[in-house]
Formats: sequence, structure tokens, C-alpha cells
Amino acid sequence: MLRINFITLFPKRIESYFAEGLPEKALKRGILDLHTINLRDYSNDKHDRVDDTVYGGGSGMLLKVEPFFLALESLGENKGLVIALSPSGKSFTQKTANQYQNSYSTFTLLSGYYEGFDHRIIEHLVDVEHSLGNYVLSAGDLPALCIADSILRLHPNFMHDSVGSLRDESHNEDGVLEYPQYTKPASFNNWQVPKVLMSGNHQEIAKWNEKNRKKFI
Repeated sequence: MLRINFITLFPKRIESYFAEGLPEKALKRGILDLHTINLRDYSNDKHDRVDDTVYGGGSGMLLKVEPFFLALESLGENKGLVIALSPSGKSFTQKTANQYQNSYSTFTLLSGYYEGFDHRIIEHLVDVEHSLGNYVLSAGDLPALCIADSILRLHPNFMHDSVGSLRDESHNEDGVLEYPQYTKPASFNNWQVPKVLMSGNHQEIAKWNEKNRKKFI
């Protein structure tokens, strides 16, 4: 079983993702053990604030260290690999997902908000900081969900056709994209499926597929 903890300001946002489709089935089948932790529950402020102004000046508010410390402490031995989501983190790739799925059974994902984390969170409470790309989102919940999904789908029982689906990934560890794929009808608006794919010649199809793979840059 894979356990994933989300430390977030919006637990319902996280839980809604796992209420449908394959993620819901993973919960019902006992593949996934999902836990959402509301960061505000660990605020030491009477108004449940979890952010404050920046020392030395600067715009925006920073997430405070104390609520994250207490939230992580509440997990005890069930923290696993602790990942913070922020634009300054290391790029998360398919290779990373494979490594994590093979090495860990428990993950804790910390969503960033506002101007980001008090750096002591990164220095003392987190194992790794990840980003999905060179852009900024309004909250870290979407990246946290993306990372959770990319790891969960690698579980051998997540997809019924997992052997084929995981063998022919859109992104493999070498950074090569999958070849173009087509389905019926063979002709639509005079847009044609390549004849070789309908030929039944598996050797020629394999050559076409290999030729049309694209390097991911």
C-alpha cells in the first residue's frame, strides 16, 4: 500500500481529486492510504494564521515554520519522504517518479502558498524540494497532486493494463516521447491514418514507431 500525506490549506481540494476515476478506485481497493492535514489546525495564532511578514522587508507573506513542524510531528513515524512544492525546487521528472516509487512507500507533500516557505522549513523539515517547471502557480496543491498521481500510477495494481501502459510511457527515463498514435476512423475530414499502421506488418510498424519517437527537450 502507498501512503500519501498532504499538508495543505485546502483539504477538500485534495480530496476531490481522489473522489473519481482511477484515484478513487485506488482508495477503494486499498492501494492508496490518503491523509490530508489542514495546516491551520496547527497554527499557534488565535485567528489560525499560518503566514507572517518577511524579516528584512519585502512584499507578500511567508508560511511560518511552527505549523509545519507541528503538522509533521503529528504524523510520527508516518512521514516517509517529505517533499515541499515550490518554484525553486528541483525539476520533477518521470525518472524521479520511478525512483521514488521503487524506494518509498510513504510520502508527505507540503503545498506552498503566498511568497513561499520560511526557509527553515526547507532546511530542517524537508527531504527534497520539487518544482514541476519554470513557472509559478497560485498554490502548491496542483503540483502536489501531480507528483502524487505520477507516483501512484506506477503502482503495479493501479491500472488493469499496467504492464503495457507502463512499458510504453509517454515520457521514459531517457527523455524520449512516445510515437504518434491513432484510432478509428481511418479517415476523418480527409485526415488519414498512416497506411503502415494499418498494414498488419508488425516489423514495419515497429520501424515507423521508432522513427517517429520524439526527443523531449
